[in-house]
Amino acid sequence: MSALIEADGLGVSLGGQSVLRDVSLSVAPGEIVTVVGPNGSGKSTLVRCLIGGLPAGTGAVRRAVGLRLGYVPQRLAVAATLPMTVARFLSLPRRASRADVATALERTGADGLQRRQMDDLSGGQRQRVALARALLNQPDLLVLDEPTTGLDQPGAADFYRLIERLRDDTGCAVLMVSHDLHVVMAASDRVICLNGHVCCEGRPAQVAEAPAYRALFGTGTGGALALYRHEHDHAHHDHDHGTAA
Repeated sequence: MSALIEADGLGVSLGGQSVLRDVSLSVAPGEIVTVVGPNGSGKSTLVRCLIGGLPAGTGAVRRAVGLRLGYVPQRLAVAATLPMTVARFLSLPRRASRADVATALERTGADGLQRRQMDDLSGGQRQRVALARALLNQPDLLVLDEPTTGLDQPGAADFYRLIERLRDDTGCAVLMVSHDLHVVMAASDRVICLNGHVCCEGRPAQVAEAPAYRALFGTGTGGALALYRHEHDHAHHDHDHGTAA
């Protein structure tokens, strides 16, 4: 099956500094791909190139004809001085029907928030609302840029399970950039380690054993790649956080 989106030999320089070099990756329909890397590794630059917000310096980005993207940014930029309800936020930039808004919020576990002010939401609620807005586009591909930043471990685990459920329910593919070097969604079909270039990639269990991964990220958990799994409950998160699957 052809890729929904792919980068081929992508290179980007910003301010005269090379940020990405010779990066190639692809996301197939229905696939969950997680990109991990240290700060400054080019993760957000890669996302911006893939969604068309930044031109490639070298190489190319190809998107399937008619590809519908849903994008969840790292942080929602909603000015505190501008009162806005959740329902209003979900109708920007394209007006959405009340029924569609309600359905999207229900799917992301944020039902009942329509009348709440965006500024009054918790971090987890804001991310679920951002995800609901992305779903209104009925995306073939969900792109999430460090969506669990600021969430505690149980909150991050819940969000990962939500993404997995949405993939199963809608069939959309997922490209997620993770800020946590040691914890990725167990449902990831592939993990890509980025540090200006692709250091290694493969199934989560393969990457956990890869010398390139351990050389980059081998602190904190002794080099182990922890995976959030369904059987984890909140009482076990702290205990299991540093274990490899």
